Amino acid sequence: MAARAVGLLASLPLCTQRNQVLRPIQRLFSCPGTVAAEVKREEQSSGSVETGSEDRTPKKKFSEVQKERRDQAQRTVLIHCPTKISEKKFLKYLTQHGPITNHFFYESFGLYAVVEFRQKESVSSLQNATRTPSMGTETAVPFRSRFFSLKTKNPLNPTSIRCSIHSPPSSKKLLELLCYAESIDDQLNTLLKELQLTEENTKLRYLTCSLIEDIAAAYFLGCTVRPFGSSVNSFGKLGCDLDMFLDLDEIGKFSASKTSGNFLMEFQVKNVPSERVATQKILSVIAECLDHFGPGCVGVQRILNARCPLVRFSHQSSGFQCDLTANNRIALKSSELLYIYGALDSRVRALVFSIRCWARAHSLTSSIPGSWITNFSLTMMVIFFLQRRSPPILPTLDYLKTLADAEDKCIIEGHNCTFVRDLNKIKPSGNTETLELLLKEFFEYFGNFAFNKNSINIRQFYNNRY
Repeated sequence: MAARAVGLLASLPLCTQRNQVLRPIQRLFSCPGTVAAEVKREEQSSGSVETGSEDRTPKKKFSEVQKERRDQAQRTVLIHCPTKISEKKFLKYLTQHGPITNHFFYESFGLYAVVEFRQKESVSSLQNATRTPSMGTETAVPFRSRFFSLKTKNPLNPTSIRCSIHSPPSSKKLLELLCYAESIDDQLNTLLKELQLTEENTKLRYLTCSLIEDIAAAYFLGCTVRPFGSSVNSFGKLGCDLDMFLDLDEIGKFSASKTSGNFLMEFQVKNVPSERVATQKILSVIAECLDHFGPGCVGVQRILNARCPLVRFSHQSSGFQCDLTANNRIALKSSELLYIYGALDSRVRALVFSIRCWARAHSLTSSIPGSWITNFSLTMMVIFFLQRRSPPILPTLDYLKTLADAEDKCIIEGHNCTFVRDLNKIKPSGNTETLELLLKEFFEYFGNFAFNKNSINIRQFYNNRY
């Protein structure tokens, strides 16, 4: 794969619109075109990330980000709106139930609004003021959720609604934007900026998980539906699937502080032969709920005999293709590790996004199942490569383990998943190589890599000096 990659790279020139200088990088990153003046001004004002610059702002732990996003989602509602609406009157109507912290509109089979209240009680107030619709000849299932439909009683003077974007830019727009970049580094950072998940898209992903959690909680009170993978590891691209898992670990856990005397109370439960069978039965029930009672959930598939049983469905109102598994804590821990690597240095994500974009452009990866290299594998290759720079840009997993303390200890299904969780304990790299150089060196490195003799191991490196 790598040898073929280098061959394709070398055969395609790159030209910048400003000076028409040919460089030994491929034309994916630049192409003749035009862009409106305001787009160029936006690019100039935003600037680019300095290579190797140290961000001294304290960085949040992955668990802290997850908790904040989850709390945020629980105070948020999703509303299907008329195509013509007065935004000012719409918000004034909702503030009857409490102050609004944030909101945005987007389009997906209609116009939708995501509204975040300051207090969770405002959601209950809105639910109490909402009625079940009359369906005429059909019958509505009286399911109470945080997904609403807004109707207008009288004609309103509609205003222009600005909708947030939840899909990647077209190839034409992307190539036009890249033409205005001053350098290869700027092009790679532009690519990252245009393809990465936006703040609004991230909020919508957590909200979708929270809405699914409301459905699952009807059977498993106290459960949590957590996003994992590309939605949370900082390497997600606009339009990527939403992977989530049903976390039942906290339900009914014994707490000594809540007991007294010589008695111990336990829930009466049904027993099944194995954890796999339990997972299959639980997901089967959730699939039934999604299929029959989940607003916006369509095309529900039960893929319960797979190595990792899952339920696949489309959340039509958000536009996400969703995969729901159960108790997949190792996957969440892997997401945390990638989150840490992506946050340690500004060049990591820019390089990963560029390599992935290049691989898709040359049909090395595909959304269709088959014998393709995956985006995850490409990400591992980039991390492995960056661990072997001099000095290293990223630390090995074993090094992250040496920085861990008692609260970082983590054993999942017998596997030691311990590594430091506080990013502020990891010393920044002194490497100042440009993205342009790293991109070139990446292809040269793997173009000469003996895949038949060596393996890619991000855990350890005998000569690591990080």
